[in-house]
Amino acid sequence: MVNHTFLRLLFFFTFLGLGGLAYWSVQPKDGPIILGASLPLTGINKELGTEVVAGANAWFEHVNATGGIKGRKIEFIYYDDKYEPQNTAHNLQKLLYEDQAFALFGFVGTPTIKKILPEIMLNKLPLIASYTGASFLRDASAPNIVNFRTSYQEEINALVEHLHTSQGLTRFAIFYQNDIFGEEGYIATVNALGTYSLSLVGEGTYKRNTLSIRHALHEIQSSSPEAIIVVGAYKPSAHFIQQAKENGMNTVIFCPISFVNADALVAELSGKTKNILFSQVVPSYDPKASAAALEYTRLLERYAPLNKPSLASFESFLAAKALTLALKRVDDPLTRGKLLTTLNNQTFVDLGDIPMRFSHLYMHASVYLSVYEEGFHIIHRKSF
Repeated sequence: MVNHTFLRLLFFFTFLGLGGLAYWSVQPKDGPIILGASLPLTGINKELGTEVVAGANAWFEHVNATGGIKGRKIEFIYYDDKYEPQNTAHNLQKLLYEDQAFALFGFVGTPTIKKILPEIMLNKLPLIASYTGASFLRDASAPNIVNFRTSYQEEINALVEHLHTSQGLTRFAIFYQNDIFGEEGYIATVNALGTYSLSLVGEGTYKRNTLSIRHALHEIQSSSPEAIIVVGAYKPSAHFIQQAKENGMNTVIFCPISFVNADALVAELSGKTKNILFSQVVPSYDPKASAAALEYTRLLERYAPLNKPSLASFESFLAAKALTLALKRVDDPLTRGKLLTTLNNQTFVDLGDIPMRFSHLYMHASVYLSVYEEGFHIIHRKSF
């Protein structure tokens, strides 16, 4: 006997899995262009997600207020995943099958994105400007993944090169998150040190979304490092740095990479940033530094007045601007394929004294090493 209810359900889910995404590849001409994100808005890393949303929305709201994309508004939908991969997977389903998102923009985190990568690749979904420098998103054979920032490998290369060649340091350790994000940082550090025939003298890990750093501190301190690469979220990283200094590690140079979220780290340390060398992937947001920084600070104040300027929101702002410039170049009807072709074939665009070369591997291929003294001061820049 045929179970007609079962057949109807089978047809429905088959449509969602095979036909739904193809249907949504072209959005209604008079409807908004829907962009979707999953990122931490609560929990131990909430400041980072909040800043990414603020920066992106400051630009998107400006675009909407000045005519949109050929008359169509940008609608940026985002959900909280608490920096947990299972939540990210659930949020992706909502974005695709309930919200009918045209493209994914501003996802945050290496372990969270790794969780959803198979579905993104299977359906060739545009994944644009994720807040991670993971190597698995920098694949020349995956044109649907478009990165704004450079990689963790390039960040750590710049840190090691500067500290070894300029200051003669040879004893490097690493403090890192015990998951795929931390592993990316660990491998990048080993690779960078290998360039100079160096190896790690110490290492320590902590569990994601915790402040359990005591064992890592003991392991690293016993190795007597001169510099420590810091690959983690801002709260555990700040806790580690603070405890390390209180335990006598006052001459060690701490080197947090960009995901650590420098502004939040500084705030967590109450501005006590002696011997901290920050790796960043965007230049200064000081309004005197560039036309882009001036535009950013003005629009952030207008559309997100409760948010202070930060490197994370500045990066998201610039990425949002780069995306809308590409959207404006796409001929009607707007499709995912046309957008990706535009993003992957534009050679050069100026976002306001900040030149970008469009490539899905990364748009802005620079690393900025900075110290903080009542503001961030860039001491070294390296482009790739």
